[in-house]
Amino acid sequence: MALAPGTQAPDFEAKNHAGETIRLSDFRGKKIVLYFYPKDDTPGCTAEACNLRDNYDRFLAAGYQVIGVSTDSEKSHTKFREKYNLPFPLIADTDKKIHELYETWVEKSMYGKTYMGTARITYVIDEQGVIVDTIEKVKTKEHASQILK
Repeated sequence: MALAPGTQAPDFEAKNHAGETIRLSDFRGKKIVLYFYPKDDTPGCTAEACNLRDNYDRFLAAGYQVIGVSTDSEKSHTKFREKYNLPFPLIADTDKKIHELYETWVEKSMYGKTYMGTARITYVIDEQGVIVDTIEKVKTKEHASQILK
């Protein structure tokens, strides 16, 4: 169950792909697209990241900062960003603290087995840090249009 629109976005502190510390509060005054995805360099996650990349100028023009979050390491994020020329930061949430704050670390099931994993959810956050949209049914190849509707 994702956080609902109208909820204050939980602040967090974590390392990005370059090992720099990022806090959500650093972006106060900007609109944010905070997207959670399962794994670097997998088909769905690559399609989603490349769709956001291809529409990045539209996000900037609309005043948005795009930030990706997964449980992959900084090193994995660096390779993923370089391979696909991604212009936005990717946060390494290896301890899953941000996933827990945003209710994106969930029980999933495949082939009758249950396991814990990342729910592909995007939060659109306003300049005051309030969630204004929660996208739970992400269309990876057309995600930008879901956000910039």
